[in-house]
Amino acid sequence: MTVPREARLPEATISEIDGVRYLHLDTPWVQGAMQIGRPRTVVLEYVQRMLAWMLWRPQEALSQGRAVQLGLGAAAITRFTQRTLHMHTTAVELNPAVIAACRRWFRLGADDARLSVVQADAASWLRSADAPRGEVTALCVDLYDHEAAAPVLDDESFYADCRALLCADGVMSVNLFGRRASFERSMARIAAAFGADCLWHLTPTREGNTIAVATHRAVVPDRHIWLARADNIESRYGLPARKWLRLVRPWRPATAQTP
Repeated sequence: MTVPREARLPEATISEIDGVRYLHLDTPWVQGAMQIGRPRTVVLEYVQRMLAWMLWRPQEALSQGRAVQLGLGAAAITRFTQRTLHMHTTAVELNPAVIAACRRWFRLGADDARLSVVQADAASWLRSADAPRGEVTALCVDLYDHEAAAPVLDDESFYADCRALLCADGVMSVNLFGRRASFERSMARIAAAFGADCLWHLTPTREGNTIAVATHRAVVPDRHIWLARADNIESRYGLPARKWLRLVRPWRPATAQTP
């Protein structure tokens, strides 16, 4: 998670229930989770759906390219892209307490040839010389403050910087949590940066998380290709990709939708 620089960065705490460890930041809100006995399992439903970008990638190319996460959470996506997909992975997180908690309690390893954890403000990092512009295959954005009220970074220029990070066939997923009006505003800003024909979303989870998926360029796989990719994701990685296919929708502005 990322918060404004001037705000006090919250402390990280953990709780454990029925073999699952949860990350909190000064509130009861869950910021991430890990199954203690199976740390590579992605526990939270919305985090699983953040991985729906895999449907837009050829199954033979899932382990190719670079992955970036803006907002570390409990490192579930970072562990998955680095250890399960074997991708070169960079995670950007402002709060050092989150990084320390992930390294101590959530099986986030030390930096190595395939992993780089950067303590930085995501917006500043995107515009820095360190950002691998034009090289990222999968970008996952989950930037909420500790109260989970609204995305901390959510304007058109931010999403334009995200798009600049992607390679030609790169995909971004974004966690959008909150009211319908907030969702529409965020989707309109993403569409302004990526193009409306490059934007999709999954229907909300029970908790209210809606995952947006945006591509660098508009590529819509044939239905049978999507089904084959979903089958591959389910059989190889144990993620509910067939369900994702039932939930995914192309985005249309509210004013363009049929009453």
